[in-house]
Order: sequence, then C-alpha cells, then structure tokens
Amino acid sequence: MPPVVLYAVDLVAVSILTFALYFPRHRRRDLVVAYLGVNVGVLAVSAVLSAGSIAAGLGLGLFGVLSIIRLRSNELSQREVAYYFAALALGLLGGLGTSAGWLGLAGSALILAVIAVADHPRLLARHASQTIVLDRAVTDRAELTTWLEELLGGRVRAVSVQELDLADDTTRVEVRYELPRDASRTSPAPAAQAPALAVAR
Repeated sequence: MPPVVLYAVDLVAVSILTFALYFPRHRRRDLVVAYLGVNVGVLAVSAVLSAGSIAAGLGLGLFGVLSIIRLRSNELSQREVAYYFAALALGLLGGLGTSAGWLGLAGSALILAVIAVADHPRLLARHASQTIVLDRAVTDRAELTTWLEELLGGRVRAVSVQELDLADDTTRVEVRYELPRDASRTSPAPAAQAPALAVAR
C-alpha cells in the first residue's frame, strides 16, 4: 500500500479522534493541540525511520520515550491518557504500517471504534467516583459509608480513606458509587443529612 494513503488515513483518523470524539465530550482545548501535534510528529518521525531495517524497534522506543515524557509533564485523567496513547498508536500505524497493508487500516479503525464505545457518555453512566473532603474525622467505616450514601444519593461501592486528620477534624476519601436508575446527576443530596464537604475532583 502506498505510504501516502496511510498518511492520509492517519490524518483523517486523528481528526476524528480529536474533533469528533475527544473535544465534543471533554472540551479541553490544550489537549487538542497536544493530540494533533504528537500524532503528526510521531507520523513524520516513524515515516523517516521506516526506511531503515530497525524501524519497528525504533518506533516502539519512540512510543515509550514520548509516553514517559508526556505523562510526567502534567496530570492527566485516565480518559485523557487513553486518548493520548490512541493518538500515538495512530501515528505509528500511519508511519510504520506500509508493510502491514490493510492491517494498518484495520488497526486504526479498531482504535477509533474502541475509544468511541468505551468513552461514550451512556456507557456505565450511573457509576462515578469523587475525591471528597468531609469536615469531620470519621474513623468508623460503616458510619462513613452511610454519610457518603446520604450525601451522594447513591450506593457506595468502594471507599478509600486518603487522609484522616484528627487535629483539623477532616477526612479525605476517594469514593466510587452508583446512582439509582431514575436519579439525576445534577440533583444535590440533602445538605442536612451529611457533613459539609469540598469536592476535590
């Protein structure tokens, strides 16, 4: 397959990934630039490396180095990490996939399909997680779970106490919970039934 076809497919694929999937769902403009820049950069470098006999090894090395540098430079959510690796993989498939033929195209399509389905807003929509700071030090896990369920209006599936400050009388927890089928995400829980809090994430 001519390399120019794979380059064009990569540009179309990363445009779909960025403008049709990521930005409409998450609205973070700086990562649009990052995804496009990383993809095109990897595509250009891997296309040059494809002329050598060790292109595949260098491509995988490039993948690893760029991943480490990017993931250490800023805090990303797990969704954003998935999009970042997808942009990297599309660039590598476009630059190094000339010998793979239709497998390269199939790989690009598979990446887009998985991201589109896995990050769909309706997939596991009732499940959520938050990091919460309570204005009271709670040492009893059952009591803590009851408070969180009253506050969040859902069933707590897992609670991890991140910090228990007896001096300042606060508790910082990471909670994973499931909302009822008929519950609205925008409906606040009754404030009188739970301690005051600050949502950290």
